[in-house]
Amino acid sequence: MLRQVELVEKVCDYDADADEDVLNRAYVFTMRAHGTQKRASGDPYFSHPVEVAGILADMRLDGATIVTALLHDTLEDTAATPAEIEQLFGRDILQLVDGVTKLSRIEMQSDRSRQAENFRKLLLAMSADIRVLLVKLADRLHNMRTLKYIPSEEKRRRIARETMEIYAPLADRIGMQEMKAELEDLAFSEMNPEGRESVLARLNYLRAEGSDTVRHVTEELQRVLDEAGIACKVAGREKSPFSIWRKMQQKNVAFEQLSDVIAFRVVVDNVPDCYGALGVVHSTWRMVPGRFKDFISTPKPNQYQSIHTTVIGPNSQRVEIQIRTRAMHEVAEIGVAAHWYYKTPSDKADKNSYRWLRELLDILENASDPEEFLENTKLNMFQDQVFCFTPKGDLIALPRGATPIDFAYAVHSDVGNHTVGAKINGRILPLRTELQNGDQIEIITSPKAQPSPNWENILVTGKARANVRRFIRNQQRSEYASLGKAILQKAFREAGRRYTEKPLAANLERFQCATVEDLHVAIGNGTVNAGTVTGVLFPAARKRKEHEGAEVIPLERARSQQARPREREQPVPLQGLIPGMAVHYAGCCHPLPGDRIVGIVTTGKGVTVHTLDCETLEQFSQTPERWLHVSWADAGNDVDHVGRLATVVRNDVGSLSALTTVIARQGGNITNLKIVNRTQDLFELLVDIEVRDVTHLGDIIASLRTDPAISAVERSRG
Repeated sequence: MLRQVELVEKVCDYDADADEDVLNRAYVFTMRAHGTQKRASGDPYFSHPVEVAGILADMRLDGATIVTALLHDTLEDTAATPAEIEQLFGRDILQLVDGVTKLSRIEMQSDRSRQAENFRKLLLAMSADIRVLLVKLADRLHNMRTLKYIPSEEKRRRIARETMEIYAPLADRIGMQEMKAELEDLAFSEMNPEGRESVLARLNYLRAEGSDTVRHVTEELQRVLDEAGIACKVAGREKSPFSIWRKMQQKNVAFEQLSDVIAFRVVVDNVPDCYGALGVVHSTWRMVPGRFKDFISTPKPNQYQSIHTTVIGPNSQRVEIQIRTRAMHEVAEIGVAAHWYYKTPSDKADKNSYRWLRELLDILENASDPEEFLENTKLNMFQDQVFCFTPKGDLIALPRGATPIDFAYAVHSDVGNHTVGAKINGRILPLRTELQNGDQIEIITSPKAQPSPNWENILVTGKARANVRRFIRNQQRSEYASLGKAILQKAFREAGRRYTEKPLAANLERFQCATVEDLHVAIGNGTVNAGTVTGVLFPAARKRKEHEGAEVIPLERARSQQARPREREQPVPLQGLIPGMAVHYAGCCHPLPGDRIVGIVTTGKGVTVHTLDCETLEQFSQTPERWLHVSWADAGNDVDHVGRLATVVRNDVGSLSALTTVIARQGGNITNLKIVNRTQDLFELLVDIEVRDVTHLGDIIASLRTDPAISAVERSRG
């Protein structure tokens, strides 16, 4: 553990403006506040904040960050108060300490939604001041270094899993590669000790057998570059066990097949020397195709810059070489901490470094619940990048596998919401096309366009997925609200009352709704019964019904009422709905245009449409308030619906071909075919066919009955 004098001297060595008095005060304050508290290792508790401060001092962070590290556990674990900290250290330090205190409560809970809610708090705190995240990462790093002292194996694994899923990716996002690698490796040693030991055993063997090889490659690289007049420093660096293990899993290869277990780094003085060194390396040794990346021209989102190339180097071995300047090397190791972001004017700061943070805030705004936010955030943090360009040459970084729709939402949410097509490198291509590095994307929009629910199946970025889900929720809510209002108006008429929202607004608390629209939505999705609402609003009418005896409407009468439209009642409008949102077609009877149909309000689904002769309707005979009159009056004939046929086909050569040929000639499209019974002479099949309406299906049935290969065919009702 660092002594007080050692820590203060360490900070003052690199920061001449550091306030020694404040640093000394913070050290003494945390030591007294934690008093006799002990850690699981048996060490005094105050050794932990001192070690966290030492980690940050190694990164040359400013004095305020060091003071925050010293105080970061005092509010949560001691009797210290916010007022006390503000009085002794100032308002800015209090805000930083309070931010870290909130983050310290983030732990992987058995309740997933609680963990997700805590992750939202993390994002909000670090968006206010990213130094909060730096302190929390250093705090987590020291905790991981001492994880072995925690007696509970379950708790150790929970902390390791949380480190791997949240903190290591966050360290990567702010460019702290060295910290990310150590966090991953410490978590890996707890989660998969056998895997780590196997990698270490192979690394030890490689060191023993190839120590001369590493030295020889380093010396040869240095010699070639020195002769070319390029001042540089060459070093070989072994990749971490977890990094090696992950690459083995991703590429499904053995350890011996990896060519980049050791990467050789060439550190030069300036950018021209980077490209000069690259030219020397490529002119001396043959480059391996597909293994060249220029992150200087197109930096990663965390501002990592370097040139990566692989060559067939000395002794005909594949060698990975990374070329960068000293400044780039410092950024690659400690990321945002290398920028001295807090000691430079904000107008000089590179705002692109924090674009990912703004995107996470967009996801937070659009997500419906904490779990969705956590899911979409992990999508953003865990994937490799591809770099694409707008027509004006602006660079957009996206996860690998992203589509033009992801690109559109990365430009702006409104662009994504109105996307109708995309040009990739000047060619119009499908919206599901996977983008590649260097693609130039032009998004085609229309003011009338809307997101499709089907997009969710092809989206990769969390921001795009959150925006589409938000649009679907809003659209679904609108449909449920319209449907619920229509149901309620009908219930008012049956109670002999004129519909008005005034009594609804006065009784919202009884239905646990905040607004009248919320009540309409609840009725529309089936969570609140319209009959219950009218019973609460008009108790006299309910008592009269109870006194007279509630009338149970027979099923046949209910069907006849639904089949005979009244003059004053118009069908509930169905046009304009997003497919699969508020209206569903029953799979038990497969209704088609031309059938007499009825709508049933189904809990959580909105309206399910059945044919009037569907046997399932028996279940709803005692709840006529759930029946809605609907019709095909406004449906066009250009939309295909699925009809189901039950067929019996002879077990002869060509019978199945005859069946499909007849259906195709009649313009039907088979979407599913299932054999439900088989004998020596016959096959019984269920065939789902896309047809325009019931007449079209009837034509197909008539044609099938004329074919000698078909023994029987009829429309299936179950």
